[in-house]
Amino acid sequence: MKHLARLRTITLLVGLALASACTAQSGTPAPYTEGDQYVTLPGPHQRYSDEGKVEVAEVFSYGCIHCAEFAPIAEKLKESLPKGVKFELVPAPFSAEWLPFARAYYAAKQLGVADRTHLQLFVAKFAQHYPINTMDELADYYAREGVNRAEFMRLATSDAATAKLKADLALIQKWGVDGTPSIVIDGKYRVTNVHTLDELSAVAQWLAKRELAEADKGGK
Repeated sequence: MKHLARLRTITLLVGLALASACTAQSGTPAPYTEGDQYVTLPGPHQRYSDEGKVEVAEVFSYGCIHCAEFAPIAEKLKESLPKGVKFELVPAPFSAEWLPFARAYYAAKQLGVADRTHLQLFVAKFAQHYPINTMDELADYYAREGVNRAEFMRLATSDAATAKLKADLALIQKWGVDGTPSIVIDGKYRVTNVHTLDELSAVAQWLAKRELAEADKGGK
């Protein structure tokens, strides 16, 4: 999808190495094709978390305008997923400019405000044009949302945050993700070559439902 934001490979001084529908009925052709709208990733397959029978993971950044455009679509996708499917957001620290956004999401999640502030941050940055780029500007944004600024900064810049982001980046690279927004299902399938953000959501939902049907069949 030509709109995807491409990553730039850099090395950060902090030592964070940066590189980078329902199951088809019998006799009914699948709406999406392996190698066209999605690819199967090489094993062993690795999910972002252990929650749910099936995982839908969106790799994103608050610095990505296309992620901002996809955010309300992703929210509808999340709400429409069947029970047993867990939606996860995975921040992409693809560059020095994007690292503060990844740290901010980590801190917001630790503070329990990520769900409440996720869409609002995109609106503030891209629709209202607040200067939200640096760690200090992100701290100001979360402070306006009622978060303790000092605690936010402590969590966002902690060694634990750095270790988490390094682990996230390694997984993102394992998935072969090189742009945002990207969606990976169960660490097994990556949506690719779609033409619209709505199609990105539709393929992800179809794969998730297919994977859930297989999980239920296997007695997971």
